[in-house]
Amino acid sequence: MGKGGKSHQEGEENMAAWLVDLNTLKIQPFKLPPLGPHDVRVRMKAVGICGSDVHFLKTLRLADFVVKEPMVIGHECAGIIEEIGSEVKNLVPGDRVALEPGIGCWRCDICKEGRYNICPDMKFFATPPIHGSLARQVVHPADLCFKLPDNLSLEEGAICEPLSVAVHACRRANIGPETNVLVMGAGPIGLVTLLAARAFRAPRIVIVDVDDYRLSVANNLGADGVVKVSTNMQDIPEEVERICEVMGAVGVHVTFDCAGFNKTMSTALSATRAGGKVCLVGLGHNEMTVPLTPAAAREVDIIGIFRYKNTWPLCIELLRSGKIDVKPLITHRFGFSQKEVEEAFETSARGGDAIKVMFNL
Repeated sequence: MGKGGKSHQEGEENMAAWLVDLNTLKIQPFKLPPLGPHDVRVRMKAVGICGSDVHFLKTLRLADFVVKEPMVIGHECAGIIEEIGSEVKNLVPGDRVALEPGIGCWRCDICKEGRYNICPDMKFFATPPIHGSLARQVVHPADLCFKLPDNLSLEEGAICEPLSVAVHACRRANIGPETNVLVMGAGPIGLVTLLAARAFRAPRIVIVDVDDYRLSVANNLGADGVVKVSTNMQDIPEEVERICEVMGAVGVHVTFDCAGFNKTMSTALSATRAGGKVCLVGLGHNEMTVPLTPAAAREVDIIGIFRYKNTWPLCIELLRSGKIDVKPLITHRFGFSQKEVEEAFETSARGGDAIKVMFNL
């Protein structure tokens, strides 16, 4: 995708939110690529802010991905089809769609095995050097655009992206009616993991965080128990004891670490019962010092979670059927002016009572 230029519609200039420097976003022209035979052009209507977007804004990097030149931000998105390629059969202009933001190569062995989320040549919205979707219009493969039923809003369609992380994690951990779940972190990913685990019929779900407000949100979303913790490593033994008390005698079968810090991972490994699983969902620290040997002696499995694969149809069905309601997660809404884009990212970065910050374009 190039920089600058006109869109296809009546010479209208396509504008996007560009990350141009540290802590600097600018709404500037964004030239769309030509529409391929299997592509669609989508007018964006709802785009959410993810923690990774904020991280790129604040540091210009995330893990090994470094922003080296201006990049359009955003990847949680939904919109309306405006134009379809000559070979597109399953969508028509006017369809409301949620977009899956990652394009695998489909040539490597990993893609051929169906695990395209870990394709080494993945092209993912707003992961350098690929441009994102906080724009008036984008061009995207039709097979990664999923039609929304009439009873779902475009905002709910955009939240299919973070919800997909949780659904993929629940699949990887084989969550079911005999699986007690502990969730470390009550941020947006921790909260959708709570919702997904409930939809996967986990009988008891306890969520842990340092923040009273986020724990109150978790309570309102149906957590069976909440535990407030500190950031102090020395508190882990006492906090693990409290977690186990709140969970009950059967214990924690699966823990989802949705933060990815030394303390959360150490707590997860200690709180999970022998023979259980710890799923590392959040990627807060690149390197961690954690008590692996005691966990190995209890045969606690550690499972890596990275994005998702083949999740949008299930996410849409869970939302359509009412088994999951993500609407309470949307706490702030903004338009698409320069001032509002800056305010929206400041609101998301500040945290506090901001869970999911959403743009309405």
